[in-house]
Amino acid sequence: MSDFLNAVPLVFNFGTILISLLGVVLGIIVGALPGLSSTMGVALFIPITYIMSPSTGLVFLGAIYMASTYGGSISAILLNTPGTPSAVITAIDGYELTKKGQSGEALSMATIASFVGGIISIFALMFISPPLSKMVIKFGAAEMFLLSILGLTIIVSLSNGSLIKGLMVGLLGVLISVVGIDTITGQYRYTFDMLPLFSGVSIIATVIGVYSTSQVFKLAAQKRTTIQYEYDSSKKLKIVSLKVVMKNMFNFVRSGIIGTFVGILPGAGVSIASALAYNTSKSTSKHPENYGKGEMDGLAASEAANNAVVGGSLVPLLTLGIPGNAVSGVFLGGLIIHGLQPGPQLFVKHGEIVYSLFIGLFITTFFMLILGIFGAKIFAKISTMPTNIIAPIIMALCVVGAFSISNNMFNVYIMFVFGLFGLLLSELKFFQAPFVLGLILGPIAEQEFRRALLISKGNYNIFISSWIDIVLVVLIILSLIYPYFQNKKISKKNC
Repeated sequence: MSDFLNAVPLVFNFGTILISLLGVVLGIIVGALPGLSSTMGVALFIPITYIMSPSTGLVFLGAIYMASTYGGSISAILLNTPGTPSAVITAIDGYELTKKGQSGEALSMATIASFVGGIISIFALMFISPPLSKMVIKFGAAEMFLLSILGLTIIVSLSNGSLIKGLMVGLLGVLISVVGIDTITGQYRYTFDMLPLFSGVSIIATVIGVYSTSQVFKLAAQKRTTIQYEYDSSKKLKIVSLKVVMKNMFNFVRSGIIGTFVGILPGAGVSIASALAYNTSKSTSKHPENYGKGEMDGLAASEAANNAVVGGSLVPLLTLGIPGNAVSGVFLGGLIIHGLQPGPQLFVKHGEIVYSLFIGLFITTFFMLILGIFGAKIFAKISTMPTNIIAPIIMALCVVGAFSISNNMFNVYIMFVFGLFGLLLSELKFFQAPFVLGLILGPIAEQEFRRALLISKGNYNIFISSWIDIVLVVLIILSLIYPYFQNKKISKKNC
């Protein structure tokens, strides 16, 4: 308690509050720009924290991390251009809402969901970090493999009645993910002696291509003058109603808990969290047929889970010194340069600085909420801009984003190739999300599967050797068969 009280004046002073606000603004910009991920945002600003006190520096980095995770939803909703790979699931219903002229409502709903998800994860970080960390230790390679498969099962529900198409595209994503150096044996796979392919096909460049570049091609080909289908300048943009927000309260909390838990698991990532939350929301909805067509509940689930990962990923980092994901791995660098060594002794030796980070994250989420709600109508005006202006701007951002990943043109070529591929998927009525999910979750599943077999010396019983494995296997089976019965029920209702 004394550490908490000592941390209050470290955060509640004019300088630190201003730095927190600056971190939120910069984080939103970083998150909204295609190609600039949360990892890059935190890494970019770590050197600046040299001139700050440890508490102010951590508050600044925490603000960038939290806000950039939220910022990815803005471009995903307005332009079908996920600012970060974590916003891919958000784009599914978010962009459909924009096309219907509900961009203001979608953006404000994303803001509120991100706020609630963030708050839940910060509470978990503050009050139940030690027991959660002990539970995470029980997750080995077999459990991580099963969890990634559970995330991949969302492909079934995303296929919207065309399971074969969904599986084909998802499998293609998995196959492309194997390009590069094998992390287990060190062998080169399908690199064709091309140096840029040694590290694999860039996920960010591919996501920019499949979603953003293909979107520019579609905007250029369409006859509409705005992204909205029927733009009426006399209609005012609205934010989401209190009734819809209250209706989604349980959805927020459930998705926030899912995101927090997944965030704690090292290597699981934001994509698994948003996919699981979206799938859970759809499975329990009375109108699952509306998902993928502009369903506010799906958008809320994805965004609440996204931001809940932030606090969750810091739990193992602060208590065990194990980064929960790539961003928290970079965050670890921020701690070390200020002389803070993560682990059990961190709370004993530097308790007031750790609590200043927690309080700073709370302030960050409130700044994010205020800026997001007041900015929703302003951001939403992008959807009413003429396409002959917005399309070249998106393309320029795509090229800059792809190039900035590693400062080479190869990723720009990758972006254009997958832009054409994304356009082809769209024209053939294939869903793009299964491909990206396969690309992101495929390497995690492969790596953990092989690690598990190495540990067990080839014994497949390792995948059903604990109660956690059994629970995950049951959830995978339910996720695979439940959409079938759900679709059958809807068909009967429509007859």
